[in-house]
Amino acid sequence: MTKLPSLTGKEIISLLKKAGFIVERQRGSHVFLKHQDGRSTVVPVHSGETIGPGLLSKILRDVEMTRADLLKLL
Repeated sequence: MTKLPSLTGKEIISLLKKAGFIVERQRGSHVFLKHQDGRSTVVPVHSGETIGPGLLSKILRDVEMTRADLLKLL
């Protein structure tokens, strides 16, 4: 199993945009992203904080991506 990289919320959002997701809305520090095929997720954006491995795994499950898919986008 590959180790997940340490990424900030802004970095995750930019990677998801590369994968075809668009920012649908934002409420406070939480950004809602949606794909044309219906997949969606929420990414918290807190300045200077990285997303933990558990939350990153949850985001990947929400968008139906594997760790390998994420690493290809880096």
